[in-house]
Amino acid sequence: MRNAVSVGDGLIVTTDNSGGIGEKSHDLVKAPDQVTAYFAARVALLEQWAAQADPIAVLIHNFSGEGSWAQYVTGTEKAFQESNMEPPPITGSTETNMELIQSAVAITMIGKKREVPVTPNLEWYVYGTPLVGNEVLERSDEIASLGFIREAMENGCVRQIWPVGSTGILAEYRKLTGEPDVEIVADINVTASAGPATAVLVGITEDDIEQALRILGDPLRKIVKTDSFRG
Repeated sequence: MRNAVSVGDGLIVTTDNSGGIGEKSHDLVKAPDQVTAYFAARVALLEQWAAQADPIAVLIHNFSGEGSWAQYVTGTEKAFQESNMEPPPITGSTETNMELIQSAVAITMIGKKREVPVTPNLEWYVYGTPLVGNEVLERSDEIASLGFIREAMENGCVRQIWPVGSTGILAEYRKLTGEPDVEIVADINVTASAGPATAVLVGITEDDIEQALRILGDPLRKIVKTDSFRG
């Protein structure tokens, strides 16, 4: 698993947070609270899928004040709706004793693991573009689609996924494969931050690539191992 935690009985816990992004005057990136929550929920949801689990409950930790709660819930629900999933029960807590000058929110998901057979010899591709900060808002058409990923997983042509975070594609691929020194090339920057998982690694068999392309669209950038070393 990536950053998920197994707590027994097939339950999987994932989480993501956001700070300094929102509607407050001192926020570093200005964005509607609904959008902020959507991207935090997106990461936690992708982490669930990477662990072969589906969320059964969501907790929102709201440090931005009561005025942000409804929008945080709406943004969280949007991540599920985009994935053609019914949002699970949502609860949480709001900080009302102290008023912060910057927005902050964390979203935690509890999921139930699915029994999925291990598929050997997967080929790995990058779906989406690594984006961070204002790029996420300005280039939203380049972000990996939750709906398409879910469809490809249910179709069976995408067997495994691995979201890319701030450390970039190379670091995530090394973690995924357990090869800390492996080098790769792909038709994209493999060290750039992908912020809120705007890019996702998808594992596909050779026989399924055409079907995956029909669902996910182009480009899917194939990851190729190399023998070169970085200085």
